[in-house]
Amino acid sequence: MSEAFDPLILHRIQFAANISFHILFPTITIALAWVLVFFKLRFARTQDAKWMEAYFFWVKIFALSFALGVVSGITMSFQFGTNWPGFMNTVGNIAGPLLAYEVMTAFFLEASFLGIMLFGLQRVGHKWHTAATLLVALGTSLSAFWILALNSWMQTPAGFEMRPNANGAMVAYVTDWWAVIFNPSFPYKLSHMMMACFVTVSFLIAGISAYRWLRGDRAPEVLATLRTGIVMAAICVPAQIVLGDLHGLSTFKHQPAKLAAMEGIWETQRGAPAVLFGMPDEKARENKFEISIPKLASLYLTHDINGEVKGLNDFKGNHPPVAPVFWGFRIMVGTGLLMLAVGWLALWQQRKGKQIKPWLAKALVAMSFSGWIATLAGWYVTEIGRQPWLVSGVLTTKQAAASIPTPMLAGTLAMYITIYLFLLAAYISVIFYLARKAGHSEPAPIKTQLAGSAA
Repeated sequence: MSEAFDPLILHRIQFAANISFHILFPTITIALAWVLVFFKLRFARTQDAKWMEAYFFWVKIFALSFALGVVSGITMSFQFGTNWPGFMNTVGNIAGPLLAYEVMTAFFLEASFLGIMLFGLQRVGHKWHTAATLLVALGTSLSAFWILALNSWMQTPAGFEMRPNANGAMVAYVTDWWAVIFNPSFPYKLSHMMMACFVTVSFLIAGISAYRWLRGDRAPEVLATLRTGIVMAAICVPAQIVLGDLHGLSTFKHQPAKLAAMEGIWETQRGAPAVLFGMPDEKARENKFEISIPKLASLYLTHDINGEVKGLNDFKGNHPPVAPVFWGFRIMVGTGLLMLAVGWLALWQQRKGKQIKPWLAKALVAMSFSGWIATLAGWYVTEIGRQPWLVSGVLTTKQAAASIPTPMLAGTLAMYITIYLFLLAAYISVIFYLARKAGHSEPAPIKTQLAGSAA
């Protein structure tokens, strides 16, 4: 119980709560912005009003997600100073510019053209409105680029050197910005996270469209978005599995302690098994009730059935907590496999213009936010798997943490969690409310908008 009230643990839990809530919304806005561009381009090509009707519905969800992402992002940024002052004191020469680039390029681009995207169609016409939507989409992706450049640098730092500053403290100084940004894990982390956003949005679109369909809303835009979400899922989930495997191989090379925790491998060995199930016991340094497939881990990690895989015992005292990394990895993979099965089954049922079965539509509704589960599980694997380091090999979380009284940390943590749970429930409720409202609205106003903005 005393460990639960360790100030360092409370610091980590509080930041985890903030980033867990924040990350939910960029995973939607990053990909949904590109889907909105797709809807606009489909309308421009076909002049079919269903694509603009789909745009008008989903742009509301984009705006709601964007607003919550901005608010939670501001709260999270404050914690760099309040909870982790040692982070900026030590690596601020790298983290500061990268965060500034994100604000000056990506956020300003999004904020500048969001108003046109939401309210400017009748004023600027379709061409400029599509251009504004495209620029917002570019902004969301550029934001992910800079944030993931920083996060991946924290995982696999490169392009810097540690030198004493004027006060004698050791500080990171950039020697090669190219190496900082395009550090060893960056390409894998960026591609894996971007695809996670598209997987998340594919199931959100499919699930909400299936919800409207089950309520008897058979409008053309509902069928179009249902099909769009299902096709996206069927394509993006397999792509994500491939990218995840490449990311895992990068982790095997650059962060072997994290990889060993993910796989639940304690002893360095050749022909390492793939542990399907087990209960990691750090005191006994073993997995209880282990179910594994002999030599499979060596095969997919080294492409050699007898390849060597380092175990956790090689990093004793300097590896992440095993259980959360081990289970987070399995939740991510398990959710991904379920998404693969549902996405492909839904696509198969829709072959030759057929409709999906009601039971599968209900499954899609239940999985509307399944992308969040997989994303959070993967994010926990990434971030907890870096422990005890905040910046791998450079700065530990203990060295960076602020000296804040435990009662204050516990109180603010409880406040954050309460507010975030309320906002999350409200967000999901509003999305389903918009879906119900759309099913009972008349299409005439939308057609009037289209006619008035044909310029």
